[in-house]
Amino acid sequence: MDKKQVSFRIEPDIIKRLKYIALEQDRSLTDIFIEAIQDVLKKHEKQPKE
Repeated sequence: MDKKQVSFRIEPDIIKRLKYIALEQDRSLTDIFIEAIQDVLKKHEKQPKE
């Protein structure tokens, strides 16, 4: 699977908290970001009209 690199700025306190979560879960910070992005995409999926 091809992947693209992205770059953005984030507040130091937020990144510190995310790194702690990644460490607790023995996961990479990238994995944490991908999970968060997938959650946002799922949240904003268009629901079929009834």
